[in-house]
Amino acid sequence: MNYLAHAYLSFDHPEILVGNMISDYVKGKKKFDYPESIQAGILLHREIDRFTDEHSATRKIKEIFRPAYRLYCGAIIDVLFDHFLANDENEFTEKKLDDFTSHTYHILSHHTDMFPEKFRNLFPYMKNQNWLYNYRYRRGIEKSLGGLVRRSMYMKDSETAYRLFIEHYLLIETAYRDFFPAVKNLSVNFINSWNEAHH
Repeated sequence: MNYLAHAYLSFDHPEILVGNMISDYVKGKKKFDYPESIQAGILLHREIDRFTDEHSATRKIKEIFRPAYRLYCGAIIDVLFDHFLANDENEFTEKKLDDFTSHTYHILSHHTDMFPEKFRNLFPYMKNQNWLYNYRYRRGIEKSLGGLVRRSMYMKDSETAYRLFIEHYLLIETAYRDFFPAVKNLSVNFINSWNEAHH
C-alpha cells in the first residue's frame, strides 16, 4: 500500500500517522530516535507492508508486472491499490476523500521537525500537488508511476506499468477488494492493541 493507504490506516492518530508516513525513510535502529507513538506508526507501516507482500491477492497481481519489473512489481501494486482505495465507495465519497487528504496534510505540517530529510524534501510536493487526492484519477497514477521511476535505481520506464494497469484494471480492482478488508482489520487490531497497552 502507498501513501494514501498508510495515512488512512493510521485512523486519525496523529503520531501513528507520522510514523506510518515516514517509515520507508527510517532505517534500522533509527526508529528508536522517535517517541514511542511515532515508533508505533513505523512498526504499523512495516506490518502493513509485510502483510501486503504475503497476501494471495497481491501475489496474483504481481505476476502481471513481474516480467517487466521484477523486484519493483510490489512497489507498483502499492501505487495501484491507492487508486482503488481513493475510489472505494465503502471508504470514501469524493468529499470525504478531499476532507481526509486536507486533514492529513494539516497534521503532517505540524510534525515536520520529525521528518527524515528525504521525506521533508518530498512532503511539499506531496501537499502542493495533492498526491493523496489525485490517486483517485488515472492521470494521478500515471504521474505517480513516473515518480517511482525517478526515485528508483533500476526501474527505467513507467509506460509499460501504466499500460498493464489499464489493460488489467478490473482484475486489479478485484484483487484490491479481496485484499483491503483484511489489511484494514490488521491495522484496526494493531492500533487497538497499542492503545490498550498505553492507556
